[in-house]
Amino acid sequence: MISFEAKRQFKDAIYEQVARIGKAVSSSKRLELLDLLCQADRSVEALADEAQISVANASQHLKVLRAARLVESTKDGLYVTYRVADGVVGEFFRAMRILAQNQLAEVEQITHRFLKGRKGLAPTDRKTLVKRVRKGEVIVLDVRPPEEYRAGHIPGAISIPVRELERRLSELPRNQEIVAYCRGPYCVFSDQAVELLRNKGFEAVRLEDGILDWRARGFRIAVGK
Repeated sequence: MISFEAKRQFKDAIYEQVARIGKAVSSSKRLELLDLLCQADRSVEALADEAQISVANASQHLKVLRAARLVESTKDGLYVTYRVADGVVGEFFRAMRILAQNQLAEVEQITHRFLKGRKGLAPTDRKTLVKRVRKGEVIVLDVRPPEEYRAGHIPGAISIPVRELERRLSELPRNQEIVAYCRGPYCVFSDQAVELLRNKGFEAVRLEDGILDWRARGFRIAVGK
């Protein structure tokens, strides 16, 4: 018969290991880096640039994430590239994001303040919009960086990074509604894209879902150009 002491030691040991994950994601910057890696593999330098932190700081955060087996790295010459260790990491990140959204009123308050008064950026009927996207009734615009598009995108989506959008408007039709999407509900790329498009006379809305959400719904993801 297993003793009480043995059971206690077993539970303590297990929860200590689970706690390693919690400790690894207890930093807002590490969460941001993890979100970026859920979109596509990246070098330390690229991650530091996206998160607006120093390379040294990014390296330290990545070291913690790697110690918790959330990310992996490979070295090619002078450059180190990071990726999520497993697809379940993306599922974990998305579940944590949704939990925060459902349980913390501050998340909704911050989002409301950001979107207040910004024409056309209020959340739309997500289910209806997703159906229209899947049926090909709208032009789907992926405004993330090219490497993220290549790593995985909504089938049929046009890739125009938000930084290039203004000079590439001629590539988009003016007689059809455009649905812009990026990394998820708290990525501002699609907000910027929709604002620009509407100011230029296009009919445009944003899709709150990112690739993690699209995959979680069981929808197909296209890879490559």
